Amino acid sequence: MGMFDSILGRSKPPEANLDALFAVPQAALSLQADGFTTTGSGAVCYRPTEGGAFSATEDEIEKLVATGGGPKIERSVDRFGFRWLTVTRSDTDVSGLVTDLHAINSSLADAGFGSALLCSTVIFHTAEKKPFALVYLYKRGTFYPFAPIADDRRDNALELQVRGVVGGDVTIESDLSKWLAIWGAPGLG
Repeated sequence: MGMFDSILGRSKPPEANLDALFAVPQAALSLQADGFTTTGSGAVCYRPTEGGAFSATEDEIEKLVATGGGPKIERSVDRFGFRWLTVTRSDTDVSGLVTDLHAINSSLADAGFGSALLCSTVIFHTAEKKPFALVYLYKRGTFYPFAPIADDRRDNALELQVRGVVGGDVTIESDLSKWLAIWGAPGLG
């Protein structure tokens, strides 16, 4: 940021630390030790951008991730207009899933769309098969759990339990007001 940006009150958004996702496999091990299971599914959420370059980048990402009969990849749009690329692996290899999600993030960032990245999710289940996500916020560089239940409500007790389990493995968002509800996220409803 330059001197004039400081004087005029402009700020540059922080760069996303895409490599932070590589801490998720350790968090998954901690969750599994506590009775939670991984689903083999995760997603990347971003703001869509108009234009052929963006569409071409999405097409290239799908080909890259699904190469050689790899994981299934799907595009979707949530009720707020945000786009999701969902990766579903036939196995429950969290390391492989994180690598796939990282490839999506890196491809978008390398193509100049890094500022469009919003969050990534890795989906887990409780012993009762209730889904919840470990969510990574790009702009904050932190994780938080999100556990939706019916009628746009959250299972706050489960979210706090998960925070306690993975707090030593990933950087947890300390400001609970930043634990955003991602209603309609793939794999959660």
